[in-house]
Amino acid sequence: MFREITKVDENNPIRFMNYRKHTSIFSIVLLLIALGSLAVNKLNWGLDFTGGTLVEVGFSQPADLELLRDVLETNEFGDAVVQNYGTQRDVLVRVPPRENVGADSIGDQLLRLLQSEVDQDIQIRRVEFVGPQVGEELTEAGGLALIVAMICILVYVSFRFDWRLALSAVIGLFQDVIMILGVFSVLQISIDLTILAALLAVIGYSLNDSIVVADRIRENFRILRKEDSVSVIDISLSQTMSRTLVTSLTTLLVLVTLFLFGGQMIEGFAIAMIIGVVVGTYSSVFTRSTIVLALGISRENLMPPEVEKEGEDLEQMP
Repeated sequence: MFREITKVDENNPIRFMNYRKHTSIFSIVLLLIALGSLAVNKLNWGLDFTGGTLVEVGFSQPADLELLRDVLETNEFGDAVVQNYGTQRDVLVRVPPRENVGADSIGDQLLRLLQSEVDQDIQIRRVEFVGPQVGEELTEAGGLALIVAMICILVYVSFRFDWRLALSAVIGLFQDVIMILGVFSVLQISIDLTILAALLAVIGYSLNDSIVVADRIRENFRILRKEDSVSVIDISLSQTMSRTLVTSLTTLLVLVTLFLFGGQMIEGFAIAMIIGVVVGTYSSVFTRSTIVLALGISRENLMPPEVEKEGEDLEQMP
C-alpha cells in the first residue's frame, strides 16, 4: 500500500514550490508587521514579569469569579487577575504595581470593596508584594530558555541531517516565535508564564514536524535519482501532507476546546498554541522548504558516505 501511495505522489504531487515566491513575500510581510508592532507597541507584560500585589481572599461560600471580575472592573481594578487558589472558596487577586500605593493599602481597598459588594464575611488571608526585580529575572530566564532551545535544536538537527536542513528548521522556528509574539503585541494580550510555556511547546511541536519532512526529503533524494530538487521536495511534502493535516487538526480541536471552556487563566496559553500550530504548519510546508532550496540543497549533500570495505585495496592490486 505504501508503494502505491508513493507512486501516485511521484506521478502527481502537489506543486507547493511553484508558489514559493508568493509565500516568501507573504512571510516577509507578516514578519515585518510583527517586528514593527514589537518595536512600536512592544509586549504587554503580565504580573509574572512586571511585579505587583498578590492578595489571597477567603470566602464563606464558593466564589463566583465572573462576578468578582465585574466588580473589580467597575471599581478601578479592571487590570486585576482573578483565579481560584486551592479550593473554590479561596481566590487569588493579582494587581499590577501602582505608583505611591503600598501592598497593605491595596489589600484594605479590596477588602472594603468586596465586603460591600460581594460578601460581608470574606477575609484577607495574605497580602504580598512582588517586586519588578523578580519580573526582570523571569524575563531573562525566559529569553535564555528560548535561545538555548534554538541552539540545542540547531546542534541536534545538524548532526542528524545536512546543515541546510538544520538551518532552515531553526529559521522556521524563529518565524513561528516572532509571529506569536507579533499577534500578542498587536492585540496587546498580557504575557505571562503560561505564554512562555506555550512558546516552548510550539518549538517542540514545529521541530517534530520539521524532522518528519526533512527525513522524507533526505530519503527521496536517495531514491528518486531522476528528479530535480524542486520535484523531490514537492513529492516529500505531498507524502507527509496527510500526516501534517491530521496532526494539526486534532491538535487544534483540543486547543479550541481549551480556549472556549478552559477559563481566563488558560486563555492566553490556548491562543498562543493555536497561532503556533497554524504558523508552524505553514512554515513546515513553505518556509523551511523554500529556505532549503535557496541554500542549494542537492542529492550529493544527502548521499551517505561510501564506506571502504576491509581488504578492498588488496583485491584491486594486480
